[in-house]
Amino acid sequence: MNIIEVNNLTRRFKELVAVQDVSFNVAQGEIFGFLGPNGAGKTTTIKMLATLLKPTSGEAKVAGFSVIKDRIAVRKSIGLVFQESTLDEELSAYENLRFHAEFYGVPSSTYKQRSLELLQLVDLAERAKKKVRDFSGGMKRRLEIVRGMLHYPKVLFLDEPTIGLDPQTRATIWQYILKIAKQQGITLFLTTHYLNEAEYCDRIAVIDHGKIVALDSPDKLKERVGGDIITLTTDHNGRSQEFISEHFTKDVRIENDQIVAIVRDGNQILPRLVRELPETVKSIELKQPSLDDVFLKLTGSKIRDEAPSAAERSKRFLRARGFKR
Repeated sequence: MNIIEVNNLTRRFKELVAVQDVSFNVAQGEIFGFLGPNGAGKTTTIKMLATLLKPTSGEAKVAGFSVIKDRIAVRKSIGLVFQESTLDEELSAYENLRFHAEFYGVPSSTYKQRSLELLQLVDLAERAKKKVRDFSGGMKRRLEIVRGMLHYPKVLFLDEPTIGLDPQTRATIWQYILKIAKQQGITLFLTTHYLNEAEYCDRIAVIDHGKIVALDSPDKLKERVGGDIITLTTDHNGRSQEFISEHFTKDVRIENDQIVAIVRDGNQILPRLVRELPETVKSIELKQPSLDDVFLKLTGSKIRDEAPSAAERSKRFLRARGFKR
């Protein structure tokens, strides 16, 4: 059963097409992810599915309700954790949750018990009455996740849920997210440009410049790379590239002063390559394909290279709203 159905969804901001004709479904209970650089259209898509932004064209349903015709019903069915914190830092954790419960009509008796259970799950029960302004970034994120799940949503949207946090804190946050989602039977829809976070997903939609360029499980997407990846440097990379292309694989390139070759059965190829290569090998590494390699294969660039600078994001924001610089 599909909890989200998206058909030809498009969003334009004047001359800027942020999302272009995307279609996909998300099954109930699935962990579904949008993987792509900043500016790819991930947040815009979530805003349309959460009824915060009206589509220019196309249609989408969440929990059986149209995001255009049944906006109130959709909002009652979802939770949302934004990139930026929306907590009231002058209130306690408990007070933030209470106002959220009142807004969604959660009965007082139900809210108190559920708040306690969720705060215990994320190790915040002892700080329930403390003001949020004294919380660390990771603690605030945990509280926002609890708030997003407080009203029993069918779908929880997580828009870059751990952005700005250190790797250890990100890993801890995800332990809490996955634990709660499994216990509560909640469908997760996340956007991220962190490759390790995308690995949590059952399926991933790779999105670039507002278009979905691939959709599959992480393992199936990695198979598209076509094999193992050997990265090496030699005394003469140009001649080595030509030799590898002639004798081992045509899928070889020079990138950042290194030779990158994609081969089948890398464990068998690696010893032969070192033995037969005419040039002296300075360094060599064999690895399995990553999602960054998938993105490179599909789009011709890497996610980290595609992420726009703060200045570029500012320009896009202004252009989308009709300002020129």
